[in-house]
Amino acid sequence: MQSGENYVSEVTGNDYIDGSLYGKFNVKRGLRNTDGTGVLVGLTRIGDVHGYIIDEGEKVSVEGKLYYRGIDVEDIVGAAAAEGRFGFEETVYLLLFGSLPTAEELSRFCDLMGENRSLPPRFAEDSIMKAPSRDIMNKMARSALTLYSYDDNPEDNSPENVLKQCISLISRFPTLAAYSYMAKKHYYDNESLIIHLPAPSCRSAETILSLIRPDQKFTRLEAEILDLALILHAEHGGGNNSTFAVHLVSSADTDTYAAIGAALGSLKGFKHGGANIKTIGMMEDIKTHVKHWDDEGEVADYLVKILRGEAYDKTGLIYGQGHAIYTKSDPRAVLLRNKAAFLAEEKNAGDEYRLYRLIERLTPETFKKVKGSGKDICSNVDFYSGFVYRMLGIPSELFTPIFAVSRVAGWCAHRLEEIISGGRIIRPAYKCVQPRLGYVPLGER
Repeated sequence: MQSGENYVSEVTGNDYIDGSLYGKFNVKRGLRNTDGTGVLVGLTRIGDVHGYIIDEGEKVSVEGKLYYRGIDVEDIVGAAAAEGRFGFEETVYLLLFGSLPTAEELSRFCDLMGENRSLPPRFAEDSIMKAPSRDIMNKMARSALTLYSYDDNPEDNSPENVLKQCISLISRFPTLAAYSYMAKKHYYDNESLIIHLPAPSCRSAETILSLIRPDQKFTRLEAEILDLALILHAEHGGGNNSTFAVHLVSSADTDTYAAIGAALGSLKGFKHGGANIKTIGMMEDIKTHVKHWDDEGEVADYLVKILRGEAYDKTGLIYGQGHAIYTKSDPRAVLLRNKAAFLAEEKNAGDEYRLYRLIERLTPETFKKVKGSGKDICSNVDFYSGFVYRMLGIPSELFTPIFAVSRVAGWCAHRLEEIISGGRIIRPAYKCVQPRLGYVPLGER
């Protein structure tokens, strides 16, 4: 029997694939073309991410735009702000049904979501409290799968039934996230267990804040900026990793709970939904090692160290900067940054906010200087989302779960689209590069 170390070494060697083979066989690693554009694998009417144009065969950078069902997300955010109301529920309606609701339709939909906030009887005690997890995303995935057992008709994949399941899941996600966090605090951090019942009249942002705070108190501005974050994270096209996972799994004709569970597993990764945690860790490192936050030279010098792999986690990455599609700007980051300025003033975090703005301004030129690349770099939404959550007093364990509370709206819309318009199981090809070997009898090995 080989030792564990030798066994792992052998497995690693046998699973290694020479990188040159990807070019030889024209393999689109990560389903991306050599120019960084995505491989076209599907069609959607739900979301459109616009960050560049192709002009005479060349990729040209443009200001970023994000559209939900053809409507600019900036217009959705602006309308809600102008009318002094929360916009996430309207966004959910738009993504699911494909059109903006009337005032009466929106009111009824908000009531419907409020009625579905509570978990099934004894679900919290039997599923969350008796089987808590250190990781909230892990607990949410298990909870989503467990809700299958509380559905009288879980395998019915008709659009009518799936829509019903989706509305229930979207409504319950804030409660699942909050309760999973409270269980983690109690069973792993040895803190008091505090469980509040969700109020049907509360919108999603208000529900999150009220359920994770012992006194359930929050300001209007706090709820508004969290609502903004939910709107901005709700949808990002069919090709992002977690949404593509929904299309992939749904195409196999599985149930809604399995599809959403797969998406949660994807979003949990640090290369996807967990990116804002990496950004916060980097910013804490910068705040520790840069003495004068307003000194451009000192800040730039430390960014150079990070890019050269000499500081923070030695990866050579400035987290929260750059995006696979956005080039000149990420509209989500712009909208969140502008609102964050008001919250920073309320929370006396102006110095830290200005440090974020300085890093955002210095990174593109510093990146070109160190990497020798002319690639356009802009701040992405992860750069400011973690900062906003910290100002709201939201613990880092909930950063990615709150992303899920929002993105489940987009996942559900894409699941419905796959059921209605997909029709074929998604099955891309893999080229086998393992040489043929003969079988050696056991006694001769």
